[in-house]
Amino acid sequence: MNRPMRRHRQALPAEECQSILARNTHGVLATVGNDGYPYAVPLSYAVAGGKIYFHSAVVGHKIDALRACDKVCFTVVDADEVVAEKFTTYYRSVIVFGRARILTDPADLRSALEALADKYSPNANGREKEIEGALSRVAVIELTPDSITGKEAIELVHKRNG
Repeated sequence: MNRPMRRHRQALPAEECQSILARNTHGVLATVGNDGYPYAVPLSYAVAGGKIYFHSAVVGHKIDALRACDKVCFTVVDADEVVAEKFTTYYRSVIVFGRARILTDPADLRSALEALADKYSPNANGREKEIEGALSRVAVIELTPDSITGKEAIELVHKRNG
């Protein structure tokens, strides 16, 4: 899992990786799906206490895959600017490898749903009622990172470093 980055000069500092995870609103969660095929699904997420949280239906392909294998990969793309005249893109992204678990403790569920609400509906009326109603009808997945790496286009590295 922890392979050295081939283009290590393009690696993002850990603080920038955390910033990217904090400011973006969606990413793609990859699991081992049916018959060993990869299954990747775009999801909204929240970061709290060093963990990444997703909400989900209680049944489905993602839940089945996580029950079969807890190893996952989560990717967030922060920048993707096509620069046609240079035949390239100016990209920036973060990849998280880790282990996912479906939360069962009501206090953990509530805390994770509050983190999601803090990110997506911080000032919404009826927030507590929505969370209370969701507790019995949604699954919440907690991703504990084993590694977090980020990378950006060499042009963005040069721009960052002046």
